[in-house]
Amino acid sequence: MEEAFLVTRRSLVQRLSNLEDHRTWREFFETYWRLIYSVARKAGLDAFEAEEAVQETVISVVRKIPEFRYDPDIGSFRGWLLTLAKWRIADQFRKRQSKEAIDLESGLIEQPWFTEAWNQEWENHLLGASLERLKQKTSLSQFQVFECYVIKGWPARKVAKELQVSVGSVYLAKNRLLPILKEIIARVEKGEHEPTRT
Repeated sequence: MEEAFLVTRRSLVQRLSNLEDHRTWREFFETYWRLIYSVARKAGLDAFEAEEAVQETVISVVRKIPEFRYDPDIGSFRGWLLTLAKWRIADQFRKRQSKEAIDLESGLIEQPWFTEAWNQEWENHLLGASLERLKQKTSLSQFQVFECYVIKGWPARKVAKELQVSVGSVYLAKNRLLPILKEIIARVEKGEHEPTRT
């Protein structure tokens, strides 16, 4: 059952290469815009500039996706998207046209903190996006048990008491959903999406 919705990196690139596939592009935007926006704000852009950086990054993906070839020896989808986002964030600093902004922009691409911020936001984004997908694949009650026990770190007895389930049900939710979450995380990290269900 799990294999039914898993797709390859090559499939993602092929689907994004089809500019008429509005569902895939909408899913791509909904998956990644918060990540790009958050990093842009941490870089020092205001809300409007960060929104512009998001839009311009997506436009860059549209333009460059036909050239993207996944090769783990060369780089990942994550790294490719990071590079595009860096360039578009730098563009926003350049638009300010002040010496301070230009100096900041010129050093931005090489600053270790930028990559660190991207990696931290990526991890947050990765878990959030993966949990949203997991939530759609299970019952709300089982997801709540899993979230409280595994994600929030509540003791099993507290989860059982608060959600009025047995302690055994808490362990069962963890054992059932954790492997599914790990697979979803791996797919999201690689930039893979679920195909349209018919």
